[in-house]
Order: sequence, then structure tokens, then C-alpha cells
Amino acid sequence: MLKFISALCLLIFFTAPAYSGTSWQGKVVYITDGDTLWVQPLQAMSRTNDDKPRKIRIEGIDAPEICQLHGPQSKAALTQLLAKQTVTVNSRRVDDYGRDVAKITFNQIDVGTWMVSNGHAWSYHYRHSAGPYASEEQMALAARRGLFAFTSPMEPRDFRKKHGSCHTPRN
Repeated sequence: MLKFISALCLLIFFTAPAYSGTSWQGKVVYITDGDTLWVQPLQAMSRTNDDKPRKIRIEGIDAPEICQLHGPQSKAALTQLLAKQTVTVNSRRVDDYGRDVAKITFNQIDVGTWMVSNGHAWSYHYRHSAGPYASEEQMALAARRGLFAFTSPMEPRDFRKKHGSCHTPRN
């Protein structure tokens, strides 16, 4: 019986979809910085019946703080790409700040890939992992694109440790 339960658990684990969040479409109404935006759902989301704009943190990237070197340029790049556009939000989870952590796509473009490839963000480094966009980061670094054109750009994580966050809360 124990072998059966173990086998069943393994079967469920390996056949369950890797993504268990929700997918929805919405219009970008505000860009906070290079990795955070507000999206107005096109239809009330079924899980909350909430049609207010949702604050979204783009999964897998870390953009410069707005008061950091290349921060305004990172925000401007994301704004130019997505302002008032309809995007698909694949929410993975909600973080400690109440933001949806999500993969954002626009016209079949993975926005995280686009931001890192163009040198407007780092691949978000997890413990011993270089993150999901490590190869895009290496190519942007080699090409000296965006923030990688600077001699020693400071990763946002290190900037926040040294200076704190420079965001002003949005009402």
C-alpha cells in the first residue's frame, strides 16, 4: 500500500502542470519602474471578482531602482513598450507586498526576456542560480547594452541593502 501511495504521489507530482496560477488579459495603466506595473483586467477576474488595477511584479527580473543609475531609463523602456497596451498576465503567486508575481507577454513577446536582453534589468538571481534570463543577461553584458554599458552597475539587491528603496507609495 505504501508503494502504491508513493507511486501515486510521484505520478501526480510529475504530471501536474508546472504553472498553477491564473492567466488573464488586461490593459497596462501605470508603470512604477522597470519591473513593476499596474494592469487593469479586461474582465473581472473569476478568483476575486475584482476589476481594480492589479500591481504586478515581472517574474524573473530585477530592474534598477527608480533613483538608481539607469532606473529612469529602465522605466522609460518598459513604458514605451507597454503603456496602454493589452498584455497577458500569467500570475504565479502573490508576494509579501501583495503584488502578483507574473510572466507578462505582449504580442507574443516575453517582457522579462525583452527587458534583460535590452539591458534594462538583470536576470533575478536565486541563491546559487543565475536566474531564468541568465543567457540574455550574458548577451546584453557582452554587447554592453543599457545598464551593462556602465563599468560596474550595482544590482538592485545590493543598492537596496546600501540605500534602501526609493519608491514612493502609489495611492
